[in-house]
Parts: sequence; C-alpha cells; structure tokens
Amino acid sequence: MQENLFGGRYRIESTRLASYDYGSNGMYFITVCTRDRACCLGEVRVDPAGECVVEPTLLGQRVIEGWLAITHYHPYVLLDAFQLMPNHVHGVLWICKPDYTDWQPNTFGPQRQNLASIVRGFKSGVKTFATRNKIPFDWQPRYYDRVIRNTDELDRIRQYIEANPSTWHLDRDNLENLYM
Repeated sequence: MQENLFGGRYRIESTRLASYDYGSNGMYFITVCTRDRACCLGEVRVDPAGECVVEPTLLGQRVIEGWLAITHYHPYVLLDAFQLMPNHVHGVLWICKPDYTDWQPNTFGPQRQNLASIVRGFKSGVKTFATRNKIPFDWQPRYYDRVIRNTDELDRIRQYIEANPSTWHLDRDNLENLYM
C-alpha cells in the first residue's frame, strides 16, 4: 500500500492514461462539476419553442465566458461543443499544435500546455470571479476527461452534450428529480 503514499499521505490514484501525452494534438471531452453538485450555474427551463435550455446565473454566465476565453490563454486550443448545466459543464476541446513532435507520457508533477493546465486555468478564472463577487462557490477537486478516438465517438459526444438539458430531469445529481 506504500505506492499510494505521497509525502507520507494517502493520495487518490490518477484517472489519466499513464502512457498518454495530454499535451499532444487531440480532442478531449471534459466534464467539470461544482462541489457537492451544487446547482449554482443555472436553471433548466423550457423555451417558447418547447426546447430545454439552461438559463445561466451570473456565475454560469462567467463559466461560459471562461470557456470562450480558453483560446486567449491557450492559442493552440480550438473549442468545440460546450454545455452549461446547473451543476456541471461539458465541453470538447482540441489541442492543435502543428509542430508538436515531443511525446511526453503523463507524469505526476508540474503541468503546462496540456489538458490539466487548460482545465486548471478555466476553473481558477471562475473561482476568482466568484471570490471577488462574494459568491459562495467551489469546483469539485477533479474533472472527468476522455480522449476522443475517432469521428464516430466525437459525433456521439456532441449529441450527448447537446441533449444534456433535455435529459436533466433524469439526472441523478438533479436533487429536485429525487423527489418527483
């Protein structure tokens, strides 16, 4: 069990692919959740056309702006599908470094110009906004990611992201759903 110790403390094993380079060119599907799945980013409503949409809160609007700002801080990133939900966000991004040839397997330690640094910057920007505006908020410490392997998978992920508001009533993290 000593392999789970770092600095004399237990640590959670990484969910990242150990041999994968998360700074390499590729598309990634990410999900980032609020702490304790708090529904503070928006509310799912039915629009006049009968479609389920998420009406963002002030903090939710900052999340959208933060997502769009990723390319400003990381010019090698192209943004794809994105969906704000009441207690999480889904997004697809593409790391595109035309001259990248230096494959570096995922390692524990400082991260820069890779998926972890992109997500860290995104989360940090939203948290800073919340703190400055005295909005009680925090992100869940980790995030979910999936390396997108082909166009069929990308199409399925895009459809899932787009349909997410319409399936909110079935989401086990929608606390109001527990009592319906």
